[in-house]
Amino acid sequence: MSSEPPPGSGQPPPEDDPFKKQPPPAGGSGSPYGDQPPYGSQPPPPYGGGGDPYGGGGYPTDPLAGMPPLADSGKRTLARIIDMILVGVVVWLLTWGFGVSEYDTDTDKVEYGKSFVQSLVAAVLFIGYDTFMTARTGQTLGKKLLNMRVANLDNGATPSVQTSLIRAAVLWIPFAFCCACIWTAIAGGWSFFDKPYKQGLHDKSAKTVVVSTGT
Repeated sequence: MSSEPPPGSGQPPPEDDPFKKQPPPAGGSGSPYGDQPPYGSQPPPPYGGGGDPYGGGGYPTDPLAGMPPLADSGKRTLARIIDMILVGVVVWLLTWGFGVSEYDTDTDKVEYGKSFVQSLVAAVLFIGYDTFMTARTGQTLGKKLLNMRVANLDNGATPSVQTSLIRAAVLWIPFAFCCACIWTAIAGGWSFFDKPYKQGLHDKSAKTVVVSTGT
């Protein structure tokens, strides 16, 4: 009986080999997989992930490897202004019946109970909008318009609802209740100076980054 193994035999791939269900190379000689699986040298997907085009993985030393470039901080600021205007219009319409502005400097006319209600409405709407949009696609309307998205720093995937909520709460609660202009400038403006990830304070709290989705 011949000692020559039948074509395609040899050492089978290990059970945990990710390529074990793939067919052998066309025109192959039937040599065993050995230490070098036939498809082991394939390059990673363009954004480092699997099903999610921005899903990372396999890059233990550089969280940004395999992800699109970080978004420009100036464009991030413009996107935030767009979102503030859009949601601010809704806040104004909902609180119009209260007849009071949160930023009215005439303390003789301000009704503080109504002002608090307006702040509460603003906080709920801003947080709800940011959380829903970010958890859904990683993009608010402003970010979508300017070709950006929020991504998890560790794997590039779209943030979960919990992560999106943390990020939104850190950004919008101080904005709504006490120091709108100052906090927005600090939290958002942090990305202009942060290295290497260009994170705002809300990004740092949620461990996210903002990346470009195109030109």
